[in-house]
Amino acid sequence: MSLQTETRQSILELPKPLDQLSIDELERKRQICAVTTRLLGYLTEKFTRFGFEWALPVIFSKCTDPLWPDPGASIEKRIEVELYDERVRTTLSMIIHKLVACSLLHPKLFILSPNVRVERRERKSTGWHIYEFTQLDFEARSASSKDIMQLCEAILQGLVEDLNANCSQTLDSLRNEKLRIRTTPFEVFDREELVAKYGEEWESRLPLEIHDPVWVTDIPREFYDYQDLQTQRWDNYDLYLPGYGEVLSGARREWEYDKILTKMQRDEVAKENYTLLLRLAREDRLMPSAGAGIGVERLVSWIVGARHIGEVQPFPKIPGTVYDL
Repeated sequence: MSLQTETRQSILELPKPLDQLSIDELERKRQICAVTTRLLGYLTEKFTRFGFEWALPVIFSKCTDPLWPDPGASIEKRIEVELYDERVRTTLSMIIHKLVACSLLHPKLFILSPNVRVERRERKSTGWHIYEFTQLDFEARSASSKDIMQLCEAILQGLVEDLNANCSQTLDSLRNEKLRIRTTPFEVFDREELVAKYGEEWESRLPLEIHDPVWVTDIPREFYDYQDLQTQRWDNYDLYLPGYGEVLSGARREWEYDKILTKMQRDEVAKENYTLLLRLAREDRLMPSAGAGIGVERLVSWIVGARHIGEVQPFPKIPGTVYDL
């Protein structure tokens, strides 16, 4: 276990509101904001340079990610409101919007998307969960899983090099050890082999034993991730960070109507919530694609060595806690 991980686990304090921070704590917060600014500038510039178009986010919609039957989901409630006599939800993720936009409008797109996931209260102590966060969501038409994984490795390696070159003093004051990625491509683990080695707690144990980011593949998830129905294997991938955990979730996507419908029925997903997506698939207007979503706060937490993910938010959104701002 790294020194950074030991320090984070031994000093897991819930972040305080901005108005309750000491002068030193405010300075640390300011430094984190400076790193976040550099990080977002680098990521958005790189995606743009690689031909991705920057789309704007959606807050309310009749259709959002079901987060079911993903075993990693821990949603206490889904927020619904009435708009113009219609029931809409706050965005859990823009995956459905992203698939539609990638098929009809943007062959390659990315979004800085606000997500609201009201996590169960006990997750406040993980140091890794917040109920309001930003996801850098991206998708590319006709891409393979390998294409997306290689893109992510190149961007993450370049980001670490850029931050070390331009924010070295700030990072030295925030972290207990040097930020680095030793090797690429990242090691790839199959979920089943991790379950065999660690049991069902593999998600919490894996980050304590790795020294570089690693991929985990073949994860049972929602209907839109591609699955071979004969072998039951999933063509998807999550990225795990040493000492922290999952920071990116992605997949090759389903696009065929009959298969999407079969999986929805199997998983008891309400088809009426995805009428548009099903219609596009039935009309052969839904295109094959692959992509992923990066949790911005989670990435920043690893970069700066945060003790709790809420520390990287100016206004922390911690499960079970509601501050004035």
